Amino acid sequence: MTLENYTPQAKFAHKDMLCLQDYTKDEIFQILALALELKKKKKAGVSHEYLKGKTLAMIFTKSSTRTRVSFETGMQQLGGHAMFLSGSDIQLGRGEPISDTAQVLSRMVDCIMISTYAHSDIEQLAKYSTVPVINALSDYLHPCQVLADLQTIYEHKGRFEGLKLAYIGDGNNMAHSLMLGCTKVGMSISVGCPEGYMPDAGITALAAQNAAENGCRLCITQDPAEAIKDADIVYCDVWASMGQEAEQEKRCKAFAGYCVDEKLFSLAAKDAKFMHCLPAHRGEEVSAGVIDSPASIIFDQAENRLHAQKALMVLLVNGWPL
Repeated sequence: MTLENYTPQAKFAHKDMLCLQDYTKDEIFQILALALELKKKKKAGVSHEYLKGKTLAMIFTKSSTRTRVSFETGMQQLGGHAMFLSGSDIQLGRGEPISDTAQVLSRMVDCIMISTYAHSDIEQLAKYSTVPVINALSDYLHPCQVLADLQTIYEHKGRFEGLKLAYIGDGNNMAHSLMLGCTKVGMSISVGCPEGYMPDAGITALAAQNAAENGCRLCITQDPAEAIKDADIVYCDVWASMGQEAEQEKRCKAFAGYCVDEKLFSLAAKDAKFMHCLPAHRGEEVSAGVIDSPASIIFDQAENRLHAQKALMVLLVNGWPL
């Protein structure tokens, strides 16, 4: 299977992007194929204003450099307009019900992106919105990052089938979306987390079901060496995410031995690549020697947030074919 010139198996008809589990393999491939096409056009200087005259509302109650810049720049490149709305700027931050915010914004914009803490807030926003809602980040899931990750893996490996991704660290929103995304496209994933920081049981069950259906494997272990053995991709995230700063010291003790340093990374496949969703804490979850090595593809990942999200917005607003 190649994503270049991919032929969709069914019409892309999703209203929202809340969770990758809601999408079929074919629909994920449609997003990735379009992301590759839009990236090629951007590099060649070819105009691709598929969302000309459209407006994206960007709600941030949880800030992020990469999320804001990639969505705002992406919308501009697509010919549209992006509007930044912080939690303190809108009535949602003063107690207005999410249902009211959703219905008001739906009458003024063409798409809503939200980066926030509670995943239930995103679900409520989507329930009452009549325009597409994109989960740019919640404490539970991070689907947009994984779309960019899958694009990056494909660019470097040329396939998903037969590959193994090892995620080392906290069983957080990043681990959850990687588990769902990898198993959806037929890529095995091994997750190494310490006791007390394992992924959500519900997500684990869904990923196991995906793996059985798509001919790949899911492994959850407390042994980072077992998780990383022969992995084609090694991935990690910060140990204390935004909002968990008070737990920093406790988490550093819990994650002792889970730093992806040169010794641990050497257990992966010889041509393994290193990935990190950023920002990274060198010397904590990953050594400087690994993240700054030739094996690291973290900045390709970061750039692909732009291209993958552009593809997602185009498909949610316009559908396929273009």
